[in-house]
Amino acid sequence: MDSIMMKQAVEQGKTYLGIELGSTRIKAMLIDGGHRVVAAGGYDWENSLVDGIWTYDMKQVWEGLQACYRELAGQVEQLYGTELKTIGAIGISAMMHGYLPFDSEGRQLAAFRTWRNTNTGLAAGELSGLFDFNIPHRWSVSHFYQSILEGQEHVEKVAFLTTLAGYVHWKLTGRKVLGVGDASGMFPIDSETNDFDSVMLEKFDKAAAEKANVKPLKELLPKVLSAGEDAGWLTVEGAMLLDPTGTLGEGVPMCPPEGDAGTGMTATNSVLKRTGNVSAGTSIFAMVVLDRPLSRPYPQIDMVTTPDGKPVAMVHCNNCSSDIDAWAEIFREFASEAGLDMSRKQVLDMLFFKALEGEADCGGLISYNFFSGEPIAEIEEGRPMFIRYPDSRFTLANFMRAHLQSALATLKTGLDILRSEDVIIERMYGHGGYFKAKGVGQRLMSAAIEAPVYVMETAGEGGAWGAALLAAYMVKKLPGQSLGDYLSKTVFALSEGEPVCASPEDSAGFDRFIAEFVRALPVQRKAAELMKGGKQDA
Repeated sequence: MDSIMMKQAVEQGKTYLGIELGSTRIKAMLIDGGHRVVAAGGYDWENSLVDGIWTYDMKQVWEGLQACYRELAGQVEQLYGTELKTIGAIGISAMMHGYLPFDSEGRQLAAFRTWRNTNTGLAAGELSGLFDFNIPHRWSVSHFYQSILEGQEHVEKVAFLTTLAGYVHWKLTGRKVLGVGDASGMFPIDSETNDFDSVMLEKFDKAAAEKANVKPLKELLPKVLSAGEDAGWLTVEGAMLLDPTGTLGEGVPMCPPEGDAGTGMTATNSVLKRTGNVSAGTSIFAMVVLDRPLSRPYPQIDMVTTPDGKPVAMVHCNNCSSDIDAWAEIFREFASEAGLDMSRKQVLDMLFFKALEGEADCGGLISYNFFSGEPIAEIEEGRPMFIRYPDSRFTLANFMRAHLQSALATLKTGLDILRSEDVIIERMYGHGGYFKAKGVGQRLMSAAIEAPVYVMETAGEGGAWGAALLAAYMVKKLPGQSLGDYLSKTVFALSEGEPVCASPEDSAGFDRFIAEFVRALPVQRKAAELMKGGKQDA
């Protein structure tokens, strides 16, 4: 589409905006009716450990959203010579799970507790037993029930619980709703009704009533919506929150807010049965759309849903690339001391490609990438660690391969359970920073799961693009057209991507690496026991 036609699309409101609040970056993306990127904006942010809780300053939510939108709108004006006054539809996405409680006046009652917090073990264990359903540490209901168990003062004042995406959508539209995919990370979903499981709600209310004076949970949770349903319109106040200049008008339709898992599935065309995707960044998670139920609950596997409510087996790990990024910064600093001006991307690309020269079992080197706790590995507190035997083959290639494979190690333990259940994966798609060095992340991921891994050219667009696709689907879908059909036939008809398959030697080497990784895990647990607190407490 040339610039004149793009200008017309912008002025006629035939564009779709997706915004995602990720763990390290808030990103806004505007697409046209052909799902091509028109403009984009971004804002970097980071979580903080405050009083033992991983959180974000909520003021930064709005600073970041406004900065993203300002950059995006500026690009529109610069590239197409027109102001962004209206949009065809908007979709909001954000990190799933966590805890955002509000009172009846809309006042926030506790600091935002992100998915990264693992201090809810007692609640998660008790609820999992009560429901006969795996309830992970990071789910919203775990945080709420843990607050009840601890007798936290705010719990009896709670009138509304939501996720980060649900919070932003609420402030922009005035509606307390949530997409079913994001809702499935708050409380279990009944896939027959695409709503919260009523039997489990009753069990929760009975258990909670014995410990605190709280309202029925159903009254506290958002209304659940499926992809394509009406989720309200941008209000006057909401438009000013997003664009304080007043240029953007009210009344823009908004699709159900979704979690990063749902927009990841959408952005990789993996909402159909027997498809899956891996999102690898600060955290890493894999999702496989099931064609039949699993034989029983597993503590390593979460049952969530696609944005249109299909059951999904999800393996979620809190830690992925943070340790890789930290080492890359050390190497970049060394390069600078040596007189070489290298960008972060250049250093990361060099190290990723170097890893492919390493031995498949990493030569006896072991890395633990645990910046925070990791429930699947039974790690309550993380301590990043690199260890080796005196006779390990200590080379740069093996060093980097150990770090890249450790980023997948915990995920692999969960995916191996799905293999034991004979779950069929016809296509696995990768997206996120781990897959940016072409072919590297794909090959190592393929070695971990022993299946081909695809990375589409569009995968780098990420969750903001996925949110924009959900917004477009709401407006452009044909009567009765499913989300999977819309994506396959309208968005991805000509862009499946090229698969990468690891060699048998890669897979066998990864298995040897995993065996050493698991065998030495007690060292990681002992480190957390002996190294209490942070450096400020030493």
